[in-house]
Amino acid sequence: MKLFQCSNCNNPVYFENTSCEKCGNGLGYLHEDEKIISFPINSLPVANPVNKGQALLYCANYELDACNWLVIAEGENTYCEACSTNHMIPDLSYPENKLDWQKIEAAKRRLFYSLHKLKLPIKFIIDDAPFNLSFDFLASDPNDPNSVKTGHNNGLITLNIQEANAAHREYIKEQLSERYRTLLGHFRHEVGHFYWDVLIKNNPQNLKEFRALFGDDREDYGEALQKHYKNGAPDNWRDNYISSYATMHAWEDWAETWAHYLHLMDVLETSFNFGLTLDPEISKVPNLRVACDFDPYDGADMRKIIKHYLPLTYSINSLNRSMGHADAYPFILSEPVIKKLNFIHKVVHL
Repeated sequence: MKLFQCSNCNNPVYFENTSCEKCGNGLGYLHEDEKIISFPINSLPVANPVNKGQALLYCANYELDACNWLVIAEGENTYCEACSTNHMIPDLSYPENKLDWQKIEAAKRRLFYSLHKLKLPIKFIIDDAPFNLSFDFLASDPNDPNSVKTGHNNGLITLNIQEANAAHREYIKEQLSERYRTLLGHFRHEVGHFYWDVLIKNNPQNLKEFRALFGDDREDYGEALQKHYKNGAPDNWRDNYISSYATMHAWEDWAETWAHYLHLMDVLETSFNFGLTLDPEISKVPNLRVACDFDPYDGADMRKIIKHYLPLTYSINSLNRSMGHADAYPFILSEPVIKKLNFIHKVVHL
């Protein structure tokens, strides 16, 4: 992700900030122009510094402490692009639901940042019918914790809001022997299913290449799911897959790899904007010496991206271990996985 600063006092700020800690100005994110706008607190609407003829207001979900994006004051939609995709949200009269939902919306906005950088639309016409990205954020029945399952169906992504609860998420992570489980990871995975329908399903050439790399999508999904949870992943899964779950079905291999594609693009863009250079005090390992001197969204080839990403993961993991945390990126990018990432990179930029 880019770095942001208050346009009033130049103080560095985060993507999620609604106010500047240094000068006290209000802050809002202008999605179309990838800018943080600074303005005197309580002075909305404000003039759009990019288009002087527009006045800007916060997205309607700002009033619920769930969004810091700006919208055109006289526009038809009072919700920003990210919030307008909500089909259903949980009952916010329960404080725990509201807190979970706020965390979910924060993660979703980071997803939309990446989609915008990749120039990926969220609305399509397929077979003469609308095919749009939308979200249901639902709470499980207290008597049936499995009543809401996270998944994707025909453009609609459902997320169990318990995934916003760190204790619950860690419990599921341990139960499933996962090495990584985050809200942002869920979004990146599930949106991969959406873009499989858009980029692969109805494109004969892409579908042919997909099947050569990921396997046959026509395999019965229900049977594959039962087999996976009964037998687990094969012992040598790391040779060809990014995760054990990716071995379950070609669709899941695609979605898992897609999520990692978004991971590496965002990490590398952040490193570029920080001007990171790695020159470790370790002898005879020249491939750890890299300068993150390019924006991965500007058309770099995947081999160059991977060459810079791998040393970054080693450094990030080392920093995490220094703080007593688990590895931030506990994965191995084998050659078959890199080929899958390269395919995704290609179809995204077609």
